[in-house]
Amino acid sequence: MLTQPMKALVVDDQPIVRRGLRRVIELEWDHAQVWEAGSLAEALRQFSQAQPDFVVLDLALHDAPGTDALARMRRLTGDVPILILSAQKDASHAQRLLQMGAAAYVSKERTGEELIPAITTVMTQGRYVPPELAQRLLTREDGGLKTTLPHELLTPQEYRVMQLIAAGHRLTHIAQVMQLSVKTVGNYRMRVLAKTGWHDNTELKKYCAAQGLGMPD
Repeated sequence: MLTQPMKALVVDDQPIVRRGLRRVIELEWDHAQVWEAGSLAEALRQFSQAQPDFVVLDLALHDAPGTDALARMRRLTGDVPILILSAQKDASHAQRLLQMGAAAYVSKERTGEELIPAITTVMTQGRYVPPELAQRLLTREDGGLKTTLPHELLTPQEYRVMQLIAAGHRLTHIAQVMQLSVKTVGNYRMRVLAKTGWHDNTELKKYCAAQGLGMPD
């Protein structure tokens, strides 16, 4: 059994979704204390005050697109587990987020069914992914069958640059989003092309579209 009171920080830019997630947690654990944040900036400010046992983080925040939210939150949270909510169902996307330090990957379509099992799992020192994705991840790694795709060669920062380029953003905008210099972002872009063998942004965008690696909804 999990100890009480349970403390959580829910991060989603849609108020109705935040309230729903909060209610699910409060119904499961008596006296649960749930803080809400409508943006990554707000979540970063509230984290120290809330001192949550876990964070529920939507990847589709207006001020932190894609994996940027997880990367920036992880720099602050330390050992506090982060549960990711995502509309994507791609196994490689889930694998990337787990590699970046996410403790759980929950499908938005099944949040009502999966959120509590996910929280219970990560609070007992485990990791959680939906059963269908878990099977696909095991298949990719079983018996030497694992194949390394081009985007799996990238570091978390390079992967974020790739996603933002694929979404049509210019280097100047990416630099603002990632809080880096334009020169540094340009260097990341060159590394992405060098590691993957793509010749330009057009090939990068075609690959991301084919693999379903666009920015999360």
